Amino acid sequence: MPKLPVKNLENKVVGEIDLSESVFAVKVNKSLLFAAVKHYLDGLRQGTHATKNRSQVSGGGKKPWKQKGTGRARVGSSRNPIWRHGGVAHGPNSRSYAFRLPRKMMLGALRSALTDKYASNAITVVDVFSLENHKSKELRKRLDAIELTKKLLIVETGENNNLSRASGNLAKVKLVSNQELNVYDLLNHEQVLFSQAAIQKLQEALSL
Repeated sequence: MPKLPVKNLENKVVGEIDLSESVFAVKVNKSLLFAAVKHYLDGLRQGTHATKNRSQVSGGGKKPWKQKGTGRARVGSSRNPIWRHGGVAHGPNSRSYAFRLPRKMMLGALRSALTDKYASNAITVVDVFSLENHKSKELRKRLDAIELTKKLLIVETGENNNLSRASGNLAKVKLVSNQELNVYDLLNHEQVLFSQAAIQKLQEALSL
């Protein structure tokens, strides 16, 4: 059974936590990881790009010249796509890029990402985030003491006002709740810091 030491913010080991094999010791499915990351990023796309077709371009109501007798090609509007200032044919239109990813695939991808982080020794667990104040400088000292100096994802349960305010000003540090944790954030950060309560609730939700 996979295990992790539980530390305090002074980097002293105060216990140990057993991890679920169905969450932190599964076969990593790269296809699921790709699908989950694409689902997350596509959901962020605004999709507001658009062009005007010939019916939306201003002008063009009058026929440029009569149908016959001029020797020129017949034309019905000066706003057709092959004319300058005309509409755009087959241009992009506003759309949503979001798509539905089945829940089982999302949970499977999350298990794969957690397994990958555990296998890479990139997960650290602290007993509790008890910060005396909301100063970013103080939090940075605590993180340095635990040797968390790389791009870091912090996972906590509920509201922790001091932690939220202190982490907000730190570069390469992101705070999420255990309910908001997603595959993209896990893969996009080199280190992950869980509170003991957060990792327990997470594996309870993901255990098969």
